[in-house]
Amino acid sequence: MEKLDRIVEFLDSYLDIASFKDTSYNGLQIEGKPEVKKILFAVDSGSLTFKYAADRGAAMVVVHHGNFWQGTNPSLAGWNLRRLEPLLTNRISLYACHLPLDAHPVVGNNAQLLKILGAKISEPIFVHEGKNISWTGKFRKPVPLKAIAGKLEKRLCTRIHILPFGPDDVKTMALCSGGAGYAGFAEALNKKVDLYLTGDGIDVFHTARDAGINVIFAGHHATETVGVQALMKVVAERFSVKTIFADIKTGL
Repeated sequence: MEKLDRIVEFLDSYLDIASFKDTSYNGLQIEGKPEVKKILFAVDSGSLTFKYAADRGAAMVVVHHGNFWQGTNPSLAGWNLRRLEPLLTNRISLYACHLPLDAHPVVGNNAQLLKILGAKISEPIFVHEGKNISWTGKFRKPVPLKAIAGKLEKRLCTRIHILPFGPDDVKTMALCSGGAGYAGFAEALNKKVDLYLTGDGIDVFHTARDAGINVIFAGHHATETVGVQALMKVVAERFSVKTIFADIKTGL
Protein backbone atom coordinates (compact mmCIF):
# COMPACT_ATOMS: atom_id res chain seq x y z
CA MET A 1 0.00 0.00 0.00
CA GLU A 2 1.21 3.50 -0.83
CA LYS A 3 0.11 7.06 -0.19
CA LEU A 4 -1.73 8.63 -3.12
CA ASP A 5 0.20 11.88 -2.79
CA ARG A 6 3.55 10.04 -3.11
CA ILE A 7 2.45 8.36 -6.33
CA VAL A 8 1.12 11.62 -7.77
CA GLU A 9 4.29 13.48 -6.81
CA PHE A 10 6.40 10.86 -8.56
CA LEU A 11 4.26 10.86 -11.72
CA ASP A 12 4.23 14.66 -11.91
CA SER A 13 8.03 14.74 -11.69
CA TYR A 14 8.82 11.69 -13.84
CA LEU A 15 6.56 12.83 -16.67
CA ASP A 16 7.53 16.50 -16.25
CA ILE A 17 3.85 17.43 -16.26
CA ALA A 18 4.37 21.13 -15.49
CA SER A 19 6.50 21.81 -18.57
CA PHE A 20 3.78 20.96 -21.11
CA LYS A 21 1.12 23.24 -22.53
CA ASP A 22 -1.72 20.89 -23.38
CA THR A 23 -5.45 20.84 -23.99
CA SER A 24 -5.60 18.10 -21.35
CA TYR A 25 -5.60 18.98 -17.67
CA ASN A 26 -2.69 16.67 -16.93
CA GLY A 27 -2.09 15.34 -13.44
CA LEU A 28 -4.56 14.36 -10.75
CA GLN A 29 -8.04 15.07 -12.12
CA ILE A 30 -10.05 13.36 -9.37
CA GLU A 31 -8.77 12.76 -5.85
CA GLY A 32 -9.93 9.54 -4.20
CA LYS A 33 -8.75 7.50 -1.24
CA PRO A 34 -5.53 8.66 0.44
CA GLU A 35 -4.02 5.18 0.24
CA VAL A 36 -3.60 3.03 -2.87
CA LYS A 37 -3.27 -0.76 -3.12
CA LYS A 38 -4.11 -1.26 -6.80
CA ILE A 39 -3.80 0.96 -9.89
CA LEU A 40 -5.53 0.43 -13.21
CA PHE A 41 -3.74 1.71 -16.33
CA ALA A 42 -5.68 2.35 -19.53
CA VAL A 43 -5.60 4.53 -22.64
CA ASP A 44 -8.98 6.23 -22.31
CA SER A 45 -11.33 7.70 -19.75
CA GLY A 46 -14.89 6.44 -19.95
CA SER A 47 -17.55 4.55 -18.06
CA LEU A 48 -16.21 1.22 -19.34
CA THR A 49 -12.75 1.99 -17.96
CA PHE A 50 -14.05 3.32 -14.66
CA LYS A 51 -16.41 0.41 -14.08
CA TYR A 52 -13.57 -2.00 -14.92
CA ALA A 53 -11.47 -0.32 -12.22
CA ALA A 54 -14.27 -0.39 -9.63
CA ASP A 55 -15.08 -4.05 -10.30
CA ARG A 56 -11.45 -4.99 -9.71
CA GLY A 57 -10.93 -2.96 -6.57
CA ALA A 58 -8.55 -0.39 -8.01
CA ALA A 59 -8.05 2.77 -5.94
CA MET A 60 -6.49 4.73 -8.78
CA VAL A 61 -6.81 4.96 -12.57
CA VAL A 62 -3.99 6.29 -14.75
CA VAL A 63 -4.95 7.14 -18.33
CA HIS A 64 -3.50 8.80 -21.42
CA HIS A 65 -6.78 10.52 -22.29
CA GLY A 66 -8.21 12.10 -19.16
CA ASN A 67 -11.75 13.23 -18.46
CA PHE A 68 -11.19 16.99 -18.34
CA TRP A 69 -10.05 19.00 -21.35
CA GLN A 70 -9.83 22.68 -22.20
CA GLY A 71 -12.85 23.90 -24.11
CA THR A 72 -15.20 21.24 -22.76
CA ASN A 73 -17.89 21.63 -20.12
CA PRO A 74 -16.48 20.40 -16.78
CA SER A 75 -19.86 20.30 -15.05
CA LEU A 76 -20.56 17.09 -13.15
CA ALA A 77 -24.04 16.74 -14.56
CA GLY A 78 -25.88 14.53 -17.03
CA TRP A 79 -23.76 12.01 -18.92
CA ASN A 80 -20.52 13.30 -17.40
CA LEU A 81 -21.76 12.63 -13.88
CA ARG A 82 -23.00 9.18 -14.88
CA ARG A 83 -19.62 8.45 -16.47
CA LEU A 84 -17.74 9.39 -13.31
CA GLU A 85 -20.08 7.67 -10.84
CA PRO A 86 -17.90 4.53 -10.50
CA LEU A 87 -14.99 6.76 -9.47
CA LEU A 88 -16.91 9.08 -7.18
CA THR A 89 -18.92 6.34 -5.47
CA ASN A 90 -15.83 4.21 -4.79
CA ARG A 91 -13.45 7.13 -4.16
CA ILE A 92 -11.15 6.13 -7.01
CA SER A 93 -8.52 8.66 -8.11
CA LEU A 94 -8.05 9.61 -11.77
CA TYR A 95 -4.68 10.69 -13.15
CA ALA A 96 -4.19 11.89 -16.75
CA CYS A 97 -1.00 12.21 -18.80
CA HIS A 98 -1.58 13.21 -22.41
CA LEU A 99 1.29 14.96 -24.24
CA PRO A 100 3.73 14.19 -21.40
CA LEU A 101 3.23 10.49 -22.10
CA ASP A 102 3.54 10.91 -25.86
CA ALA A 103 6.81 12.77 -25.46
CA HIS A 104 8.63 10.92 -22.67
CA PRO A 105 11.99 9.62 -23.97
CA VAL A 106 11.72 6.30 -22.09
CA VAL A 107 8.10 5.29 -21.43
CA GLY A 108 6.47 7.58 -24.00
CA ASN A 109 4.28 6.17 -26.73
CA ASN A 110 6.63 7.27 -29.49
CA ALA A 111 9.82 6.14 -27.75
CA GLN A 112 8.24 2.76 -27.05
CA LEU A 113 7.12 2.32 -30.66
CA LEU A 114 10.66 3.01 -31.86
CA LYS A 115 11.99 0.54 -29.30
CA ILE A 116 9.54 -2.15 -30.43
CA LEU A 117 10.64 -1.71 -34.04
CA GLY A 118 14.33 -1.65 -33.17
CA ALA A 119 14.97 1.90 -34.39
CA LYS A 120 17.24 4.32 -32.56
CA ILE A 121 15.93 7.76 -31.62
CA SER A 122 17.43 10.30 -34.00
CA GLU A 123 16.21 13.91 -34.09
CA PRO A 124 13.22 15.71 -32.52
CA ILE A 125 10.04 16.13 -34.55
CA PHE A 126 6.55 17.55 -34.03
CA VAL A 127 7.35 20.48 -31.74
CA HIS A 128 4.32 21.72 -29.75
CA GLU A 129 4.60 24.92 -27.69
CA GLY A 130 8.37 24.54 -27.54
CA LYS A 131 8.38 20.81 -26.65
CA ASN A 132 9.04 18.06 -29.14
CA ILE A 133 6.48 15.27 -28.96
CA SER A 134 8.28 12.65 -31.03
CA TRP A 135 11.40 11.83 -33.02
CA THR A 136 12.66 10.43 -36.23
CA GLY A 137 14.28 7.01 -35.94
CA LYS A 138 17.12 5.20 -37.70
CA PHE A 139 17.62 1.49 -38.19
CA ARG A 140 21.13 0.07 -37.87
CA LYS A 141 20.41 -1.99 -40.98
CA PRO A 142 17.56 -1.47 -43.46
CA VAL A 143 14.42 -3.35 -42.41
CA PRO A 144 11.79 -4.62 -44.88
CA LEU A 145 8.55 -2.66 -44.73
CA LYS A 146 6.62 -5.94 -44.47
CA ALA A 147 8.66 -6.94 -41.39
CA ILE A 148 7.86 -3.62 -39.71
CA ALA A 149 4.17 -4.06 -40.47
CA GLY A 150 4.17 -7.62 -39.16
CA LYS A 151 5.87 -6.63 -35.92
CA LEU A 152 3.36 -3.86 -35.33
CA GLU A 153 0.37 -6.12 -35.96
CA LYS A 154 1.70 -8.74 -33.57
CA ARG A 155 2.77 -6.37 -30.78
CA LEU A 156 -0.21 -4.01 -30.93
CA CYS A 157 -2.79 -6.72 -31.68
CA THR A 158 -4.28 -4.57 -34.39
CA ARG A 159 -4.88 -4.45 -38.11
CA ILE A 160 -2.81 -1.91 -39.92
CA HIS A 161 -3.18 -0.15 -43.26
CA ILE A 162 -0.13 0.45 -45.44
CA LEU A 163 0.54 2.88 -48.25
CA PRO A 164 3.62 1.15 -49.73
CA PHE A 165 4.91 4.01 -51.85
CA GLY A 166 8.46 4.27 -50.50
CA PRO A 167 11.49 1.96 -50.39
CA ASP A 168 10.89 -1.73 -49.74
CA ASP A 169 13.67 -1.59 -47.13
CA VAL A 170 13.31 1.16 -44.53
CA LYS A 171 16.30 3.01 -43.14
CA THR A 172 14.61 6.03 -41.55
CA MET A 173 11.18 6.79 -40.15
CA ALA A 174 9.14 9.42 -38.38
CA LEU A 175 6.21 8.69 -36.15
CA CYS A 176 3.44 10.21 -34.10
CA SER A 177 1.28 7.99 -31.90
CA GLY A 178 -2.43 8.67 -32.04
CA GLY A 179 -2.51 11.29 -34.72
CA ALA A 180 -0.95 14.58 -35.79
CA GLY A 181 -3.18 15.17 -38.80
CA TYR A 182 -1.81 16.32 -42.13
CA ALA A 183 0.69 18.62 -40.41
CA GLY A 184 2.47 15.62 -38.95
CA PHE A 185 2.63 13.91 -42.32
CA ALA A 186 3.95 17.08 -43.92
CA GLU A 187 6.72 17.31 -41.35
CA ALA A 188 7.67 13.70 -42.05
CA LEU A 189 7.87 14.59 -45.74
CA ASN A 190 10.20 17.47 -44.92
CA LYS A 191 12.47 15.09 -43.03
CA LYS A 192 12.69 12.91 -46.15
CA VAL A 193 12.23 9.67 -44.21
CA ASP A 194 11.35 6.32 -45.76
CA LEU A 195 8.35 5.68 -43.50
CA TYR A 196 5.77 7.66 -41.57
CA LEU A 197 3.95 5.78 -38.80
CA THR A 198 0.86 7.13 -37.06
CA GLY A 199 -2.45 5.99 -35.67
CA ASP A 200 -5.26 7.90 -37.37
CA GLY A 201 -5.90 7.49 -41.06
CA ILE A 202 -5.59 10.70 -43.08
CA ASP A 203 -6.17 11.28 -46.77
CA VAL A 204 -2.56 11.31 -48.01
CA PHE A 205 -2.74 8.62 -50.70
CA HIS A 206 -1.81 10.77 -53.68
CA THR A 207 0.78 12.87 -51.87
CA ALA A 208 2.47 9.81 -50.37
CA ARG A 209 2.51 8.14 -53.78
CA ASP A 210 3.91 11.17 -55.58
CA ALA A 211 6.48 11.87 -52.86
CA GLY A 212 7.58 8.24 -52.61
CA ILE A 213 7.07 7.69 -48.90
CA ASN A 214 5.67 4.68 -47.04
CA VAL A 215 2.85 5.34 -44.57
CA ILE A 216 1.49 2.98 -41.92
CA PHE A 217 -1.74 3.65 -40.04
CA ALA A 218 -1.81 1.41 -36.96
CA GLY A 219 -4.82 2.80 -35.09
CA HIS A 220 -5.11 5.70 -32.66
CA HIS A 221 -5.87 3.50 -29.65
CA ALA A 222 -3.40 0.75 -30.52
CA THR A 223 -0.41 3.08 -30.91
CA GLU A 224 -1.13 4.58 -27.50
CA THR A 225 -1.34 1.37 -25.50
CA VAL A 226 2.44 1.06 -25.29
CA GLY A 227 3.09 4.16 -23.20
CA VAL A 228 0.69 3.40 -20.36
CA GLN A 229 1.99 -0.18 -20.22
CA ALA A 230 5.60 1.01 -19.98
CA LEU A 231 4.64 3.55 -17.31
CA MET A 232 2.79 0.80 -15.44
CA LYS A 233 6.01 -1.22 -15.18
CA VAL A 234 7.92 1.75 -13.79
CA VAL A 235 5.25 2.39 -11.14
CA ALA A 236 5.05 -1.31 -10.22
CA GLU A 237 8.81 -1.42 -9.67
CA ARG A 238 8.89 1.74 -7.57
CA PHE A 239 5.82 1.35 -5.37
CA SER A 240 4.24 -1.42 -3.30
CA VAL A 241 1.06 -1.55 -5.34
CA LYS A 242 -0.63 -4.02 -7.66
CA THR A 243 -1.03 -2.85 -11.25
CA ILE A 244 -3.35 -3.99 -14.03
CA PHE A 245 -3.80 -2.91 -17.64
CA ALA A 246 -7.22 -2.63 -19.28
CA ASP A 247 -7.09 -2.77 -23.08
CA ILE A 248 -10.60 -1.56 -23.82
CA LYS A 249 -10.42 -1.41 -27.60
CA THR A 250 -12.24 1.37 -29.42
CA GLY A 251 -11.78 0.10 -32.97
CA LEU A 252 -10.01 3.37 -33.87
